[in-house]
Amino acid sequence: MGERGKKASVTNTRRRPSREAEPDSDPHPPEQAPAASQPKETVPRDTYLRLAADFENYKKRARQEQLDTVQFANTTLVERLLPVLDDFHRTLEHAPAGVDEPWLKGVQLTLQKLDEVLEGIGVSRIAAEGERFDPKLHEAIGSVESEEVPDDTVVEQLRPGYRLHDRVLRPALVRVSRHP
Repeated sequence: MGERGKKASVTNTRRRPSREAEPDSDPHPPEQAPAASQPKETVPRDTYLRLAADFENYKKRARQEQLDTVQFANTTLVERLLPVLDDFHRTLEHAPAGVDEPWLKGVQLTLQKLDEVLEGIGVSRIAAEGERFDPKLHEAIGSVESEEVPDDTVVEQLRPGYRLHDRVLRPALVRVSRHP
């Protein structure tokens, strides 16, 4: 047994980690017991109620997102139609003298019908002239010196602005008053 026995006993003297973990080193501490004042059956009920409330909130949020998607689905189309609508209005404003009256009346009615269709889907013009300047609704591209009008009041609208329901599609291009 001599040398061999000693080596074997040396290698067998290594400590093996114990199966019982120390309280501070346990990566998964045991769940805490419910407080003495709470009965055991209310903890799962509270969890259930929280999950039910979270699910209800999720359903409301999903429903609202769906409504927003439907309500604003036409945004891109309407944004692309606005320059055409502007051109239509400018055409009527600058109609040459001597134009056939029935033809001009037909163009006006067509424009009126287009305006009504856009209003029907929630498109409306943004009020500008005489209103206080609002950077959310107006885009100022110049100012006009005036003592008659209070500062930051829109004195001229160069291009109408539009909104779809409560969202601004395009701000109105305006000139704003300022004191000299």
